[in-house]
Formats: sequence, C-alpha cells, structure tokens
Amino acid sequence: MGKMGTGEMGSLKKRSINLAGHATSLALEPEFWAVLQAAASADKISIAGLIQRIDAGRGERPLASACRVFALRRAQAGEAGTV
Repeated sequence: MGKMGTGEMGSLKKRSINLAGHATSLALEPEFWAVLQAAASADKISIAGLIQRIDAGRGERPLASACRVFALRRAQAGEAGTV
C-alpha cells in the first residue's frame, strides 16, 4: 500500500490569507497547496487571488473544504488551467 494506506497522512501547512480585508489562516495538506499553486500560475494570478476567487464562490462550504474540492476538480481535469 502507498503512504496513505499506512495511516500516515501529510501534515497540514498553514498560510495566512487576506480575504475581504480580514486576515485568516488556511490549513491544507501540501498536496492541495501544490495544485492550488499550479492553478494560480496557470490563471496568472497570485495564490491569494485564487483563494479569494474560491472564497467568493464557496457559498456555505468551509473555505478549506472549498479549496480542497477546487484542487480535486483541477487535478481531475488533468491540468491546472480549467475548471
């Protein structure tokens, strides 16, 4: 089995993000941060800009969950440039 099958999960990495004038902390696994960074690069925006975009469209979903779903969809699309 792979690493996740052994019960070892990646540790969360926290970043501070400014959303609508308020500083907030966002904790995600490094794998999700990597997909978000690739998506931001593909969209030619900063990671903060991408997270602001995700935040604006997340509805009632928690921000961390919205970021993980966004990253999953981008990864499933096979590239960081569409979704």
